[in-house]
Amino acid sequence: MEVIKTSIEGAYIIKPRIYGDERGYFFESFSQREFNEKVAPIEFVQDNESKSIYGVVRGLHFQYPPYAQSKLVRVVRGSVLDIAVDLRPESATFGKYEAVELSEENHLQFFIPRGFAHGFAVLSDEAVFQYKCDNFYAPQSEGAIAWNDPDIAIDWQIPSDKVVLSAKDMLNRPLREMMETLKAVEWNR
Repeated sequence: MEVIKTSIEGAYIIKPRIYGDERGYFFESFSQREFNEKVAPIEFVQDNESKSIYGVVRGLHFQYPPYAQSKLVRVVRGSVLDIAVDLRPESATFGKYEAVELSEENHLQFFIPRGFAHGFAVLSDEAVFQYKCDNFYAPQSEGAIAWNDPDIAIDWQIPSDKVVLSAKDMLNRPLREMMETLKAVEWNR
């Protein structure tokens, strides 16, 4: 696998080696040994999958410590614009985001470490999205940022009148309203 640095420290794009012939293709989607050597020593404990239609925006979600999660995400059908927003106040890229298009054609994966909010927008008619997490889901530690936070200014590549949100995500607040809480967070615990 090839590991590609992004503009935000700790977030990486993973490009697997694809072996194709007239029958189709094969690739190793995950190797614990290679991931630990090339990206970070992480033990993933939970795999999740979602299916969504065009225009769905899920996010921007995170969990507060001690339940913070690193994620390794990929698309097995369709395409999404995947977003990671840096929530680490001490980081030079705090409040900045990285966007990566993940699709069944490009087979790219995106590693998002603890200390980031994560979300994605479905660009195809539908998408099946998979992700590995290094900590279990803990609803009592959920946090979220508004998908349309004007200070972050994410271009989701979907017209705003076509965006489909959950009732819960419609209530998410802008990052600036969470600053005091985030300043006290130790993401690596």
